[in-house]
Amino acid sequence: MDIEVVMPAIGAGTTQGRILQWLKQSGDTVKVGDILAEIETDKAVIELEAVDSGVLDRIHVEAGDTAVPVGDVIATLLAEQDARREAPAPIAEPTAPVLAMPAPPAAQPAQAVIAPPATAVEPPAHRLFASPSARRLARIMGVDLHALTGSGPNGRIVRVDIEQAAQKRPAADARPAAKASATAPGTLTPHTPMRATIARRLAQSKQQIPHFYLTVDCRMDAMMAARQSLNDSAQASPDPVRYSLNDLLLLAVARAVARVPEINAQWTDEGVLRQEQVDLSVAVALETGLITPILRDAGRMGLRELSAQVRQLADQARSGRLRPDQYEGGSLTVSNLGMHGVKSFAAIINPPQSAILAVGAVTRQPVVDGDALTIGHVMSLTLSADHRVVDGALGARFLKEVRHFMEHPIELIL
Repeated sequence: MDIEVVMPAIGAGTTQGRILQWLKQSGDTVKVGDILAEIETDKAVIELEAVDSGVLDRIHVEAGDTAVPVGDVIATLLAEQDARREAPAPIAEPTAPVLAMPAPPAAQPAQAVIAPPATAVEPPAHRLFASPSARRLARIMGVDLHALTGSGPNGRIVRVDIEQAAQKRPAADARPAAKASATAPGTLTPHTPMRATIARRLAQSKQQIPHFYLTVDCRMDAMMAARQSLNDSAQASPDPVRYSLNDLLLLAVARAVARVPEINAQWTDEGVLRQEQVDLSVAVALETGLITPILRDAGRMGLRELSAQVRQLADQARSGRLRPDQYEGGSLTVSNLGMHGVKSFAAIINPPQSAILAVGAVTRQPVVDGDALTIGHVMSLTLSADHRVVDGALGARFLKEVRHFMEHPIELIL
């Protein structure tokens, strides 16, 4: 009996996927749990696991850039018992009868024995092993993966192999990474699934969600000193760790949401949905767009656990290994561009959330202390909120709590 393997629906709203690489080939034996292929959706790269055992009989959709709708058949397995039944039985050599042959004439000349021409044996097809991020980078930079030797484990092609190949490639021989536009000068780069989804969702957000914006400045002198002290202590511990300013900011936001739970809500046609726990989305920039992995139940985390979770999620996001449950939903999003020197900005809300906090760089600037003018560290925070759910006063209360924790870090880390 044939077993159909279909393009899976990965996460809410996923309508199609692309096969990056088949890890099994026709004729291979497949067991439950084996990885059949790597599939790219608009959010991440996932591994397609076999849910049945058998023999991979036929691959219907080869790896490439063709988008396959969810539910379409991409391969066929042959059940194990059927595969055994269809396997040809070995053919026994017939026993030749013994015949009396006359002796050849003495004068008969010996005849030359001409051997049949040897049949060329084709080498097995080369199975290409490359990380998902390397495949995406190769498409962007126009690098042929088949011409590379991977430096990763077991010869796997990784990002550094792509970058080195692009640097060594002569400019005259470089393959264009994008098709030339027929209507205007320049080049046309086709949309990736992730970029197309981001464009659609952000356009929908701006058109349908009534945004409003609130901005506050935080004095960061106490926080900068506290972070330095924390890192000095953490480096001297048996399990050294280094905390980023973003770690402390995320902890402050989680604590502020817990104090102002009304902001942890979403608009629905039936009513306002109040969230029960604080699930913070953290914006992570990728080559193909932006993804927002989620710190689940961040309100109960301490600084060490939160910092470790952020690093793990960011690594999974950059390697395309996030599961749908790791990026769908969330209470509100934190987007930090301070490390790029951006002083302040207003972000677009990530539906179905009702707020996003945009974080700028910490800068030295003149500040007033009592009646004195001095130089201090200042960071700008801008809240974009959905006015259907968040009123101005509610947004101001939330920002006040975030600023309080950032300016009084002892209350944050106790």
